[in-house]
Amino acid sequence: MKFYFVLLIILFTLLVSACSNRAIYDGFQYSNRNDCTKLLQTQYEECMQRADMSFHEYETERKEALEK
Repeated sequence: MKFYFVLLIILFTLLVSACSNRAIYDGFQYSNRNDCTKLLQTQYEECMQRADMSFHEYETERKEALEK
């Protein structure tokens, strides 16, 4: 019985951390988009392209960078 309780806690922790990473990423993206609005048009477009990276793309690039 204790084994199942520990397993449940581990699974819960993993789920919460995954959701937290996504929420943090979304918050930064929102902030980045707001910062882009303060730039000139030419800089704005480049800034928005960087800010439009999906969470999946971000995770992929992050993992690749950590492996180097």
